[in-house]
Amino acid sequence: MIATPTLELLLLAGRAIFLVFSFVIAAVTFTAWRRATQAQSAQILAQARAVTERLTALEARFDETRRSITQLTERVERQTPASAAAAPPYQIAIRLARSGASREELMRSCGLSQGEAELVQRLHGAAASASG
Repeated sequence: MIATPTLELLLLAGRAIFLVFSFVIAAVTFTAWRRATQAQSAQILAQARAVTERLTALEARFDETRRSITQLTERVERQTPASAAAAPPYQIAIRLARSGASREELMRSCGLSQGEAELVQRLHGAAASASG
């Protein structure tokens, strides 16, 4: 005799099949979610590494720029006293030009170039003082 399944046995078998099917779907979904999460984590780590590398490069450029600025500042500070010391020959040249010194005399006694001596003579020479 073959036993005919009862309604209760069919419902129980249907529930079991439904539970197994739901478990398989949950497992597949969880696996897909886990892979997506791992991919996102890997992408975030790659971006973090890229940002870190860029920050390191910027920091190196910043340090190099700071060194360059420091060197330029030191050069300017070394040259500033030299330019301040260069001012008295011009003062002497102006006084000599006002007293009527020639261009050659300004070049020889004050160490001016020909162009500088001509300029001082034009601006401060005896002829410029008489007209101004």
